[in-house]
Amino acid sequence: MNTTPSLDPEELRKVASSFGVDAAAYDRARPRYPDALIAAVAGAAREGSAGPTPRVLDVGVGTGIVARQLRAAGCDVLGVDVDARMAEVARRDGLDVEVARFEEWDPAGRSFDAVTAGQTWHWVDPEAGASRAAEVLRPGGALTVFWNAGDPPHDLALAFAEVYRDVLPDSPLAATGTASAETAYRQMVETAADGMRRTGRFAEPHERRDTWERTYTRDEWLALVPTTGVATRLPAEQLGGLLAGLGAAIDAAGGSFVQQGFTLSVGAVRV
Repeated sequence: MNTTPSLDPEELRKVASSFGVDAAAYDRARPRYPDALIAAVAGAAREGSAGPTPRVLDVGVGTGIVARQLRAAGCDVLGVDVDARMAEVARRDGLDVEVARFEEWDPAGRSFDAVTAGQTWHWVDPEAGASRAAEVLRPGGALTVFWNAGDPPHDLALAFAEVYRDVLPDSPLAATGTASAETAYRQMVETAADGMRRTGRFAEPHERRDTWERTYTRDEWLALVPTTGVATRLPAEQLGGLLAGLGAAIDAAGGSFVQQGFTLSVGAVRV
């Protein structure tokens, strides 16, 4: 599901700061990231770490989904996020989080073995963000950014698009019933890679694709939708209409569906 709007920079900032409207619901509904990807990031950070525990900076830490997975893999994680409401949820789980836009965040002389960003790098200026990451990475450390995405079954995707056309005709999801989410997310990967290249401080970026599938019930999907960028700022009545329409489509499909998902990532080593 492509939920990233095409907006001007000021509007992007507003959307990026809107996910904390119900941070606890966001944390419950958003999917985690593939174990193999997390293990690869943690392993690479560990190999070059000067100490026994690799230090990772997680950009756009949100409620701590990526950070908790990295912590479980043996990393010491510091999070940075623009939304204090999201940061508070992460802190409740014992994570260390600083509130700031990453491009303006002050590292205060600290360095890290890896910098990560899950589902957030499209809210960061790709070149300025990569430059800031290079400033705090040790030589040989890597910046790795990644996104979860996926597609419902074709007929249900068409039904979803019809609902979006009725309720949110200007939404990008109103026109994506026959298009794979990979098209949009592939563009994010390419934009991130170009930003890394333009800094002149990273080796050639490398890409990775992990596949997975997940069964969503009606209630699970309707819990996820309000946490997406096209829905976080909708008036209650409009959001209610959207959820009613999507729920009816899932009911007509049997009450649940299997999403064919994937996680796209791109990383580069700091030289």
